[in-house]
Amino acid sequence: MFTLIQLPYAPEALEPVISRETIAYHHGKHLQAYVNNLNGLLEGSGFEKATLEEIVCKATGGILNNAGQILNHNLYFGQFAAPKADNKPTGKLAEAIARDFGSFEAFKEEFQKKGATLFGSGWVWLSADKDGKLVITQEVNAANPIQKGLKPLLTFDVWEHAYYLDYQNRRPDHLAALWQIVDWKVVAERI
Repeated sequence: MFTLIQLPYAPEALEPVISRETIAYHHGKHLQAYVNNLNGLLEGSGFEKATLEEIVCKATGGILNNAGQILNHNLYFGQFAAPKADNKPTGKLAEAIARDFGSFEAFKEEFQKKGATLFGSGWVWLSADKDGKLVITQEVNAANPIQKGLKPLLTFDVWEHAYYLDYQNRRPDHLAALWQIVDWKVVAERI
Protein backbone atom coordinates (compact mmCIF):
# COMPACT_ATOMS: atom_id res chain seq x y z
CA MET A 1 0.00 0.00 0.00
CA PHE A 2 1.22 3.44 -0.90
CA THR A 3 0.79 6.53 1.27
CA LEU A 4 0.65 10.26 0.62
CA ILE A 5 4.12 11.80 0.94
CA GLN A 6 4.63 14.37 3.63
CA LEU A 7 5.70 17.76 2.34
CA PRO A 8 9.25 18.76 3.38
CA TYR A 9 7.97 22.32 4.04
CA ALA A 10 4.90 24.04 5.50
CA PRO A 11 1.92 24.44 3.12
CA GLU A 12 2.45 28.22 2.97
CA ALA A 13 6.25 28.01 2.52
CA LEU A 14 6.17 28.37 -1.27
CA GLU A 15 4.04 31.54 -1.34
CA PRO A 16 3.63 33.65 -3.38
CA VAL A 17 4.83 31.25 -6.12
CA ILE A 18 2.44 28.47 -5.06
CA SER A 19 -0.29 29.36 -2.60
CA ARG A 20 -1.28 27.41 0.48
CA GLU A 21 -4.68 26.86 -1.17
CA THR A 22 -3.10 25.31 -4.28
CA ILE A 23 -0.93 23.06 -2.10
CA ALA A 24 -4.05 21.96 -0.19
CA TYR A 25 -5.86 20.97 -3.38
CA HIS A 26 -2.91 19.72 -5.40
CA HIS A 27 -1.18 17.70 -2.68
CA GLY A 28 -4.01 17.05 -0.25
CA LYS A 29 -6.75 16.20 -2.75
CA HIS A 30 -5.34 15.40 -6.23
CA LEU A 31 -2.30 13.42 -5.08
CA GLN A 32 -4.27 11.74 -2.30
CA ALA A 33 -6.84 10.60 -4.89
CA TYR A 34 -4.09 9.00 -7.02
CA VAL A 35 -2.76 7.19 -3.92
CA ASN A 36 -6.25 5.95 -3.01
CA ASN A 37 -6.98 4.89 -6.60
CA LEU A 38 -3.71 2.98 -7.00
CA ASN A 39 -4.16 1.20 -3.68
CA GLY A 40 -7.67 0.18 -4.78
CA LEU A 41 -6.31 -1.29 -8.03
CA LEU A 42 -3.34 -3.23 -6.65
CA GLU A 43 -4.99 -6.37 -5.23
CA GLY A 44 -4.61 -9.21 -7.72
CA SER A 45 -2.69 -7.04 -10.19
CA GLY A 46 0.72 -8.64 -9.75
CA PHE A 47 2.09 -5.27 -8.63
CA GLU A 48 1.28 -5.57 -4.93
CA LYS A 49 4.95 -5.56 -3.87
CA ALA A 50 6.36 -3.47 -6.74
CA THR A 51 7.91 -0.03 -6.38
CA LEU A 52 6.36 2.96 -8.12
CA GLU A 53 9.22 2.91 -10.64
CA GLU A 54 8.61 -0.76 -11.45
CA ILE A 55 4.89 -0.15 -11.86
CA VAL A 56 5.45 2.88 -14.11
CA CYS A 57 7.81 0.89 -16.35
CA LYS A 58 5.63 -2.23 -16.61
CA ALA A 59 1.94 -1.43 -16.00
CA THR A 60 -0.78 -0.15 -18.30
CA GLY A 61 -4.17 1.49 -17.91
CA GLY A 62 -5.38 2.78 -14.57
CA ILE A 63 -2.55 1.22 -12.58
CA LEU A 64 0.04 3.01 -14.75
CA ASN A 65 -1.87 6.31 -14.71
CA ASN A 66 -2.19 6.44 -10.93
CA ALA A 67 1.33 5.13 -10.20
CA GLY A 68 2.79 7.58 -12.71
CA GLN A 69 0.98 10.49 -11.14
CA ILE A 70 2.19 9.49 -7.67
CA LEU A 71 5.81 9.14 -8.82
CA ASN A 72 5.69 12.42 -10.76
CA HIS A 73 4.08 14.34 -7.91
CA ASN A 74 6.49 12.89 -5.31
CA LEU A 75 9.41 14.18 -7.37
CA TYR A 76 7.63 17.49 -7.99
CA PHE A 77 6.69 18.26 -4.38
CA GLY A 78 10.07 17.06 -3.09
CA GLN A 79 12.11 19.51 -5.20
CA PHE A 80 10.89 22.82 -3.75
CA ALA A 81 11.89 25.17 -0.93
CA ALA A 82 11.02 28.72 0.15
CA PRO A 83 11.40 31.32 -2.62
CA LYS A 84 14.86 32.82 -3.24
CA ALA A 85 15.78 35.66 -5.57
CA ASP A 86 18.34 34.77 -8.24
CA ASN A 87 17.95 31.06 -7.46
CA LYS A 88 20.46 29.03 -9.53
CA PRO A 89 22.20 25.67 -9.41
CA THR A 90 25.84 25.48 -8.41
CA GLY A 91 28.70 23.02 -8.68
CA LYS A 92 28.56 19.99 -10.96
CA LEU A 93 24.88 20.48 -11.79
CA ALA A 94 25.52 24.05 -12.97
CA GLU A 95 28.48 22.81 -15.01
CA ALA A 96 26.39 20.05 -16.63
CA ILE A 97 23.61 22.50 -17.50
CA ALA A 98 26.13 24.89 -19.09
CA ARG A 99 27.78 22.00 -20.96
CA ASP A 100 24.53 20.62 -22.39
CA PHE A 101 22.49 23.81 -22.93
CA GLY A 102 25.10 26.56 -23.30
CA SER A 103 24.03 28.47 -20.19
CA PHE A 104 21.56 28.38 -17.33
CA GLU A 105 19.49 31.09 -19.07
CA ALA A 106 19.35 29.06 -22.30
CA PHE A 107 18.30 25.99 -20.30
CA LYS A 108 15.54 27.92 -18.51
CA GLU A 109 14.28 29.34 -21.80
CA GLU A 110 14.08 25.91 -23.46
CA PHE A 111 12.55 24.29 -20.37
CA GLN A 112 9.85 26.96 -20.07
CA LYS A 113 9.11 26.82 -23.80
CA LYS A 114 8.63 23.06 -23.67
CA GLY A 115 6.39 23.43 -20.63
CA ALA A 116 4.33 26.20 -22.20
CA THR A 117 3.91 24.41 -25.55
CA LEU A 118 2.97 20.98 -24.23
CA PHE A 119 -0.55 20.46 -25.54
CA GLY A 120 -2.98 19.38 -22.87
CA SER A 121 -1.89 17.96 -19.55
CA GLY A 122 1.51 16.66 -18.60
CA TRP A 123 4.99 17.43 -17.37
CA VAL A 124 8.23 18.99 -18.56
CA TRP A 125 11.35 17.23 -17.28
CA LEU A 126 15.09 17.67 -16.96
CA SER A 127 16.65 14.21 -16.98
CA ALA A 128 20.02 12.57 -17.44
CA ASP A 129 20.64 9.84 -20.00
CA LYS A 130 22.83 6.80 -19.32
CA ASP A 131 25.95 8.81 -20.24
CA GLY A 132 25.04 11.73 -17.94
CA LYS A 133 23.95 14.08 -20.74
CA LEU A 134 21.09 16.31 -19.64
CA VAL A 135 17.93 16.37 -21.76
CA ILE A 136 14.56 18.11 -21.58
CA THR A 137 11.46 16.10 -22.42
CA GLN A 138 7.73 16.70 -22.55
CA GLU A 139 5.73 13.86 -21.02
CA VAL A 140 1.95 13.69 -21.41
CA ASN A 141 -0.51 12.71 -18.72
CA ALA A 142 1.20 10.31 -16.25
CA ALA A 143 4.29 9.49 -18.32
CA ASN A 144 7.73 9.68 -16.71
CA PRO A 145 11.22 9.80 -18.29
CA ILE A 146 12.15 6.49 -16.63
CA GLN A 147 9.98 4.83 -19.28
CA LYS A 148 12.59 6.03 -21.81
CA GLY A 149 15.58 4.90 -19.77
CA LEU A 150 16.25 8.40 -18.42
CA LYS A 151 16.89 9.50 -14.83
CA PRO A 152 14.41 12.25 -13.82
CA LEU A 153 16.00 15.22 -12.05
CA LEU A 154 13.57 18.17 -12.18
CA THR A 155 9.96 18.52 -13.26
CA PHE A 156 7.35 21.23 -13.65
CA ASP A 157 3.73 20.09 -13.58
CA VAL A 158 1.70 21.64 -16.41
CA TRP A 159 -1.64 20.09 -15.51
CA GLU A 160 -4.04 22.97 -14.85
CA HIS A 161 -4.68 21.89 -11.25
CA ALA A 162 -1.02 22.75 -10.51
CA TYR A 163 -1.46 26.45 -11.24
CA TYR A 164 -5.04 27.45 -12.03
CA LEU A 165 -5.97 28.85 -8.60
CA ASP A 166 -2.89 31.10 -8.59
CA TYR A 167 -2.32 31.86 -12.28
CA GLN A 168 -5.64 31.03 -14.00
CA ASN A 169 -4.79 30.30 -17.66
CA ARG A 170 -1.32 31.89 -17.52
CA ARG A 171 0.80 28.73 -17.69
CA PRO A 172 3.95 30.61 -18.90
CA ASP A 173 3.79 32.94 -15.86
CA HIS A 174 3.54 29.93 -13.56
CA LEU A 175 6.52 28.24 -15.21
CA ALA A 176 8.63 31.41 -14.97
CA ALA A 177 7.82 31.80 -11.26
CA LEU A 178 8.75 28.22 -10.31
CA TRP A 179 12.49 28.89 -10.67
CA GLN A 180 12.33 30.87 -7.41
CA ILE A 181 11.40 27.76 -5.40
CA VAL A 182 13.52 25.01 -6.98
CA ASP A 183 15.73 23.41 -4.36
CA TRP A 184 18.80 22.89 -6.53
CA LYS A 185 20.49 20.81 -3.80
CA VAL A 186 17.70 18.21 -4.12
CA VAL A 187 17.99 18.24 -7.92
CA ALA A 188 21.77 17.79 -7.73
CA GLU A 189 21.34 14.86 -5.31
CA ARG A 190 19.09 13.10 -7.85
CA ILE A 191 21.95 12.84 -10.32
